[in-house]
Amino acid sequence: MNDEVLSSIFKRASNEAYARKLGMRLVELEPGHAIVEMVPQEDTTNIFGMTHGGAIFSLIDEAFQLSCNSHGTVAVALNMTVTYHQPPDRRSILRAESKEIHLSSKTATYEIKVTNENGALISSCQALAYRKGIRLPFLDEEP
Repeated sequence: MNDEVLSSIFKRASNEAYARKLGMRLVELEPGHAIVEMVPQEDTTNIFGMTHGGAIFSLIDEAFQLSCNSHGTVAVALNMTVTYHQPPDRRSILRAESKEIHLSSKTATYEIKVTNENGALISSCQALAYRKGIRLPFLDEEP
């Protein structure tokens, strides 16, 4: 079951329009764990010419959604608390790593860290997911 779930999620992530628009790429996926990378684009800067916090949040959210759905059942965000530690350089490769730190039948908690290619901490997040207990709908689709 795990291989089927993970390969299905990998396929869905590679075809997700919003993630592609922001240049996100799923690098690694295991149950309760995901790594997603992104090179911020020119059109993701804020009024100061820095990578917009919304783009960084989107990277965090992508890693979170993939890690919390990696068990094969639908999970949705209940709460996300984000701290921005420092702005990334304009052409940094940003990497969000989401790690499950607690899992129950109804909720799951994750720590997500965004670093640059040198390992400097850009942002961190604690996130809570609600686990709906229903199978991911796309697992039953034809390949």
